[in-house]
Amino acid sequence: MNKLLMIADDFTGALDTGVQFASYGAATCVVTDPDCDYAGMSDSFQVLVLDAESRHMTARQAYDTVHRAVRSAIAAGYTYIYKKTDSALRGNVGAELDAVMDAAGADSLSFFPAFPAMDRVTRGGIHYIHGVPVAESVFGRDPFEPVTRSAVADIISEQTDRPVVLHGVGDLAGCAAPGIHVYDASTNDDLHWAALALKTAGQLHYLAGCAGFASVLPDLLEMQSVGLPMPRLTGRLLTICGSVNPITQAQMDKAEQAGAVRISLTPSQKLDPDWVKTREGRQAVAGWLERIRSAPAAIVECGVADREGTEQYAKALGLDLNETRRRIASTMGGVLQRLLDMGLERDLLVTGGDTLLAFMDRIGQDTLIPLGEPTPGVVLSQIRYGGRSYNLMSKSGGFGPDTLMTDLASALKS
Repeated sequence: MNKLLMIADDFTGALDTGVQFASYGAATCVVTDPDCDYAGMSDSFQVLVLDAESRHMTARQAYDTVHRAVRSAIAAGYTYIYKKTDSALRGNVGAELDAVMDAAGADSLSFFPAFPAMDRVTRGGIHYIHGVPVAESVFGRDPFEPVTRSAVADIISEQTDRPVVLHGVGDLAGCAAPGIHVYDASTNDDLHWAALALKTAGQLHYLAGCAGFASVLPDLLEMQSVGLPMPRLTGRLLTICGSVNPITQAQMDKAEQAGAVRISLTPSQKLDPDWVKTREGRQAVAGWLERIRSAPAAIVECGVADREGTEQYAKALGLDLNETRRRIASTMGGVLQRLLDMGLERDLLVTGGDTLLAFMDRIGQDTLIPLGEPTPGVVLSQIRYGGRSYNLMSKSGGFGPDTLMTDLASALKS
C-alpha cells in the first residue's frame, strides 16, 4: 500500500492539505511531533501529515526539521513525500524544498504553488492572489511575515542555490532534469493534467505545493478509500480568532454586521501570558460565556483593530514580533480552554495555525483526524476534552471570502 508523508509549516496548513485525502476516504492523521513513530503511524494511516511549525523558524532550523522528518519517513517505508507550502508563499520555502531533496537524495522536485479554488494562481512564474501579484497583495503587508517578492523563482532562490526551472501550463519538457520545477496553473484542470503527466513520467514521488495540488493526488496515488463518519453539527458557532490577516478581519466585520456577538481582547489581556488564569481573567471569560450562550453566533478575537495599541504595549514590555505572536496565540488558546472548562457547548472555528496549536498544547493533544470540509478552506475535525466531544473547525487566517463566517454559520444550520 502506498504511504504518503506531508510536511506543513503550520497547523491549519497541515489540516487543509490533509483533509484533501481524508475527504477522499484515505485514513489520514495530523501530528505535531517531528520525532513521532513514523513506522507505527504507517500501520494505521495511509497519509501522515506533520505540522513542523517551521514557518517562523530560521531557514537553517526549518531545513533541519524537514530533513530529519523526511529521512525518518523514508526509513519507515513511506513512498511519497509532499512538502506542503503556504498558498501565499510565506515561510522558508527554498530551505524546505532543499531539505526534502537532500534527505531523499532526489535530483528533481515538482512544485505547484497554485490554489485555483481560492483564486491563487501562478502565471509566467509569478504568483497572484485574487489577480494581484502576491507581494502587492495583503500578504505583502503581513506584520509578521510579509512576502516581498512575487516571482516564485526569486522566493525559492533566497534560500537555495538549486536551479529553478519554470514550466507554463502544459509544458512538462525536462521535468526530470535536476532542479526545482515550478509549474504554472490557473485552474484545477491545469493541476490535474500536470499530475497525470508527472505520474506517467514517474515524477510523483517528491512533490511540493499547497492544498490545491494535493486535492488532485488521492486517486493518482492510488489511496484506499476507507470512509469516515461525519459528526452531527450543532448549528451554533463560536469563532476563536488569533489571526491579524486583513482577510479574516473582513470576515469578522461581515459576521458582526450580520448579528454575531464580537468580543475583542485588549492589548494587556492578550499579551499577559497568565491573564486568563488571574481572577480578572476568570471573571472576564465568565462574562463572555454568558454573552456567547445568548447568541446564535459569536467571535472572540485578538483585537485586530487596535494594532497600534498592541504594538505600543508590546514595545513597553520589550517584546519582539515573534514573542508578541506567541503570547497572543497562547492567550487565545487559553481563552478557548477556559470557555470549555466552564461548560460551553458549541461548534468551534479556530482561525490561524498558531492559535490552533496553542489550544492543542493547552489541552494536551498532539494529533487530529481531519474528517471533511463543511465549506472550502474550512477543515472539520473532532476532539475529546473533559469527557466531551467537540466539533473543531479550522482555517488559515488568509483564506476565504468576506462572507465565510456567515456562510459557515448558515451551512451549519442546514
